[in-house]
This record gives sequence, C-alpha cells and structure tokens, in this order.
Amino acid sequence: MSLEVIRLKRDKLESCQIIIFGGTGDLTHRKLIPAFYNLLDQGLLPEEFSIIATGRSVDNQEAYVASIYKSLQKFVKREIKEEVWSSLRERIYYKSFDISNKDGYQDLKETLENLDNKYQSKSRRIFYLAMPPRFFGTIVESLEKYNLLDFSNPSWPKVVIEKPFGYDLESATELNNQITEVFPEENIYRIDHYLGKEMLQSMMMIRFANLVFEAIWDNKYIDNIQIISNEKVGVGDRGGYYEKSGALRDMVQNHMLQILALTAMEPPADMSTESIRTEKIKVLKTLANLELEQVDDYVIRGQYGIGKIDGEEVTAYRNEKNVVNDSSTETFVALKLFVNNLRWSGVPFYIKTGKRLPNKVTKVIIEFKSSFHPSYQKEFNDLSPNLLVIKIQPEEGINFEFNAKEPGSKAKIVPVKMDFCQNCQVGFNSPEAYERLMHSVIIGDQTLFTHWDEVEYSWRFVDQIAQAWAENKAEIPIYSAGSNGPTEAEELLEKDNRNWWE
Repeated sequence: MSLEVIRLKRDKLESCQIIIFGGTGDLTHRKLIPAFYNLLDQGLLPEEFSIIATGRSVDNQEAYVASIYKSLQKFVKREIKEEVWSSLRERIYYKSFDISNKDGYQDLKETLENLDNKYQSKSRRIFYLAMPPRFFGTIVESLEKYNLLDFSNPSWPKVVIEKPFGYDLESATELNNQITEVFPEENIYRIDHYLGKEMLQSMMMIRFANLVFEAIWDNKYIDNIQIISNEKVGVGDRGGYYEKSGALRDMVQNHMLQILALTAMEPPADMSTESIRTEKIKVLKTLANLELEQVDDYVIRGQYGIGKIDGEEVTAYRNEKNVVNDSSTETFVALKLFVNNLRWSGVPFYIKTGKRLPNKVTKVIIEFKSSFHPSYQKEFNDLSPNLLVIKIQPEEGINFEFNAKEPGSKAKIVPVKMDFCQNCQVGFNSPEAYERLMHSVIIGDQTLFTHWDEVEYSWRFVDQIAQAWAENKAEIPIYSAGSNGPTEAEELLEKDNRNWWE
C-alpha cells in the first residue's frame, strides 16, 4: 500500500485514545494488540493515537512493551515489520492500576490529559473493558466519578464490553443499568467476535445482492436450516469460567443466536446500523417460546468424556482444571427452534455447538425442499436435496450443491458442487475479527455490535432452557471426545426424518 493511500485513509479518522482495562491479560496479548498492529500496517488507524494499557501483573513500561513484542511475534500471521512495530511501540503507555483505588483514577486522568496535548485527541476516548463483567460497574462508575469522561464530542467517549454480558436476563439487566447510567446506548459497543468474521458479513451480501437466493429465501422453498459450530479443543484453563456458563450461555446465547438472526432477518430498509439491528431484533423477538415440558424434546445437552482427538487421548471434562468431579455443566448443545413469522413459519432451525468434536468448523447449511420433476422423482428415488453451505471458519466461502447427470452411458444423477473458497489461495489472509471490530469502534460504526434489545431477547429465549434444566435433575449424557456428540443429537433430527449435514 502506498504512503499516499495510507495518508488519505488516516485523514478521515479522528485522533483518539484507547484505554485498555486488563492490558496484561490474554485477550490483549492474543487479539487486541495484534489487531492494532495490523490496522496500523494497513493505514487504518488515525495519524495520531495512543494506547494506554492498565494492569497489575507487570511492573513497568519496559517490561510491558517487551511482553507485547513477544505476543506480536507469536500471534501476527506475517513477519513483524520493524518500522510498523516502532511506530506502534512509541504510542503504547503502560500504567500499573488498581480499579478500586481512587488515586489510580486520578493518576490515569493526568496521564490522559497529558497525552491529549501530545496527540491532539481532544478527550476522544475509547475505554475497552477487557476484564470479567463483575468489574464493569465499578469501572464505569469510577470513570464518571473521577471526571475521565467528556461527552461534548458527538459519539465520544465510547466503551467496549466483552462477553459474557450477564449470566441470565436478570444479571444482564442489572449490568446494563450500571453501564447506561453513565454511557448512552449509542456509545456502547458490546463485542461478539463472531460478528467480525468475514463470511458472516458476507452473508447479507450473498443473499441481498443475488436475486436468485433472496427469491427462494423462505418457507416455500427451504426445508430446514442448520447452524453448526464445532470445536476440537476442550475447555483448557477456562474450567472455572465454563462451570458458570456452559455451552448454552457461552455459545448459544450470543454467537449462535446472532448467526440465526443474520440468516433469518428480513431485508433491511437500507444498510445502516439502525436498519440492520431492527431486523435482527425482530427475529429474536419472534423465537417460539418453549414450554418446560418441550425442552427435553427440543434441546439436547451433553458433556465430553475421555476419548481421542487426532489419535491422541484427551481427558474428560470433569478432569479438567477447576472443574468439579460431579459437574453437570454442558459442553455440547443441540436444539430445534422456530421463528414465528410469515417468512419462516414451519421451517425448523437446528443449532449444534460443542467441544471435543472431530473437526473445528462453523457453517450455515440451507437445505432446500426435495420437490423434483415428477418424472425424475418417479425414476430416481434417492435424489439429494439442494444445499447452500456458507462456510464461516476455518474455511471461508460458499458452496452450492445440486443434482446433475453422472458422465457415462448410464442415466444416473449425482450431487455436484459449485464451490467458492476465499481463503484457500496461498498468501491470502482474511482480516482477523478484532481488526474489523476495533476499526468499527474507531470510526463509530455499530453494525457489528449487539444492541441491548438483542441481548435481552437472546436471554429471554435461553433462560427458559436453563430453567428447565435446573428443574430437571436427570444425569447429563456423556459423549466420547472425538465423537459427533451424544446420540440424542442424531435422534433429534431423525425424529423429523432429517440428518445433520456434517
């Protein structure tokens, strides 16, 4: 990229300060600082900016910068460019900080004011809360109390919040009230990193920019939709967190229901943040309620036991660090749900997510109805349905499966694929989700972030499942690591004469 192109891009960006609470944590080292490095390399950061990282586990600036450089070497996909690193390094400032200490906020305020003068950022501040949610209320209240916020600039300051956003609707509402007492909704950026993935953003373009798809995107032509997100890894060092969340709260409440909303939404009036969010909220509002007695029939849970992944033995969930021996926490969820509106009436949406499954994959499969020409249906009784597969990770792309004659003299019909893979070419790297998300925060685009109404209706749906499980003391099914999950998940679709498209 030429220096002139970089300059023109930067001219459109307002100078700002990025304050990271939790600057010594794993998220900052693995995702945030690498994202800022890549954005700087692409000319997508302002000409003038500063990053102020706060934490308690590093003693001084020199040690912090050294640890950041090691993380960049580990987590940036390309070789580090020393000129880019040099430019980033001189804009990183580390502050040893205790969020409950009044003097810490006073010291931070003085630092920010000095850097305002140096970088001409005019109190345009982004506060990134890369910490557990129990600290969110304390931080935002202290930011207001000690006068670190200046709302005189339109859309500034901004606060960025990581999931989990609450444990249930009640705790999420309490947390939201704490934050909105200080920041207006239009200044709050609730991150769901799945929404930063390339193909999730492409999904709307695939659908709305191609009449051939939008014309058949309803219950007249679609038999069912499957949303699958499988992981090979276990919980690792996150056992303590996972014991409180489980797959239902960790994956279904945000990631999976966000993908569902993007898949099922009506065409927005325009591509503005407000229009897109409005249509997503409508989908989440219309999710069919599950009666307590229906949960057993519509929702399957499981927990991984011992097994093999890639030929290596792995331990059971109950043997993981910080997990109790008799844990009933789910590491797998499969469910059937319905969107109660005119477009999707009668179409089941199947969701599946779990850990310690055979492959890491996230994709959306649209299965079309098996209505063939009567002559072919009579002669060929094993025709495959048409499938549109949107591949989100690790492969990014789309394929369409349809029926065609197999070459040769015999009249035989076989399924064939039209396949597009955008990250298969050598040397191609899609932007990381956090790159796109942080750039969106800086420019003030909230399209990729969840509105409170989305959070609320997601929790309303998930809470009814959690309540049923809390009342049902049945033993949780154990599936072998490396398998496709509990057999009950297969039976969920078999009862409907369908199968998972793995």
